[in-house]
Amino acid sequence: MKRFLSAALAALLLLSLPACGAQDVTEQSPVTEEEQPAPPPEPTEEELAAQEIDDLLSSLTTEEKVGQLFFVRCPADSAVEDVAAYHLGGYLLFGRDFTDKTADDVIQTIRAYQTAAAADTGIPLLIGVDEEGGTVVRVSSNPHLRSAKYPSPQKLLSQGGTEALVENTAEKDALLHSLGINVNLAPVADVSTNSGDFIYDRTFGLDAEGTSDCVTAVVEQMAADGMGSVLKHFPGYGSNVDTHTGIAVDQRPLEQFESADFLPFSAGMAAGNGTTAVLVSHNIMTAVDESLPASLSPAVHDLLRDELGFDGVVMTDDLAMDAVAAYSESGAVAVMALQAGNDLIITTDYRTQIPKVLEAVENGTLSPDTIDTACRRVLTWKQALGLL
Repeated sequence: MKRFLSAALAALLLLSLPACGAQDVTEQSPVTEEEQPAPPPEPTEEELAAQEIDDLLSSLTTEEKVGQLFFVRCPADSAVEDVAAYHLGGYLLFGRDFTDKTADDVIQTIRAYQTAAAADTGIPLLIGVDEEGGTVVRVSSNPHLRSAKYPSPQKLLSQGGTEALVENTAEKDALLHSLGINVNLAPVADVSTNSGDFIYDRTFGLDAEGTSDCVTAVVEQMAADGMGSVLKHFPGYGSNVDTHTGIAVDQRPLEQFESADFLPFSAGMAAGNGTTAVLVSHNIMTAVDESLPASLSPAVHDLLRDELGFDGVVMTDDLAMDAVAAYSESGAVAVMALQAGNDLIITTDYRTQIPKVLEAVENGTLSPDTIDTACRRVLTWKQALGLL
């Protein structure tokens, strides 16, 4: 019996030992559905929109990118041909472009410009006007397009407060859209309460807080209507003289800008939700740059980008104005404007300026990154306005 028990115990011990050379295989349990790796998250709308812009940007030539940076005064001749010849970003229309024309005349003319753009880069044009109301009206000055000129912001406020301002904005947006216009270079965000100021009649005539409230209301309505808005004239016009006819030097301290002039611009930027741009004036802001007009000053643009945190489109005031004449003798004022940090160039002289910019890219004065950054902002603005 003892021998049997010993033999049985030995057999059990042998069975419990791994066989010589056998591998210790750990049995894998099947992966359950819950343990499968999660699929990558779907891209957000913002990511898809950004990718669309990146893809479009990468498909453009340098000449096409540079052309997109020019928002130019519509020429009296060869306007359709120049859209493709210069790959233009947009046309800015003035009173002469509407004089004695019917609505159908305007619609057909703008349609011809957009058809030319579609056949060229496939990127729609910005079609802009200054339809502020009051002393600056381009469209409603033509009785064929509206029975009366749009009233000034101050008159609207006196008649019906902010509600009247918003209602007028909505009506204006509808008229402009019906004609094919997608950008109104308004509202004027300058703070002025002195009727003797050059800019006063074009402003809301209120202090910084009141102006901010009005700018917010107007820009929100424009954004809701899909109309591009342009806040002007950064950094704030103050009591300066007309830069259409000469140089204006603003010697106010930076603290005054920060406590008053900047506030309506900040309000408009927040209200625009990507549909608003900022126009920079030709005033010399000595608190930041004692020698260069704001439109050509890197320091002023750094202030706008860094202190106010604006990452949208920044455009020059018209480079044909007398205040920048001294800087355009070399013919390279648009190069200076892009170096300063502008994304869009407003000019009449684009047939000279565009070749100068291309030359600057070729010789290294302007980097391809500068052009790409500006062009990306312009395309993103067009996308936000539903043009892409």
